[in-house]
Amino acid sequence: MPRSAAATIDEYISEFPPETRTVLEEMRALIRAAAPDATETISYAIPTFDLNGKHLVHFAGYAKHVGFYPVPSAMTAFADELVPYKSGKGSAQFALGEPLPTDLIRRIVEFRVAENLSKASGQGTPAPRGG
Repeated sequence: MPRSAAATIDEYISEFPPETRTVLEEMRALIRAAAPDATETISYAIPTFDLNGKHLVHFAGYAKHVGFYPVPSAMTAFADELVPYKSGKGSAQFALGEPLPTDLIRRIVEFRVAENLSKASGQGTPAPRGG
């Protein structure tokens, strides 16, 4: 799929087939619920949630998966739980047709919110919360 020119998350999601749209909407709702004070934007041509002027997490749709980009610190903090998923330094892939790991995504977003707030207040990185 070519790089999206969408200006909003709604426009971005509308570019995908129904199955992918459903998963992207679920991902969006999970992030919004875990980070209610975050703002939605498009950055790097993909849906992004920002908090205190900093990127919190990104997500994106692809032909066979949905990508989740919570930054490397969160990937390290939740490395053991991310083992079942294809992942990289700052990303995880959740296959279409498989249920999203909703509790894991929620906890990663909550970790990123706590990390964002601790950096904003000059404190250290938080410990991940168990699930």
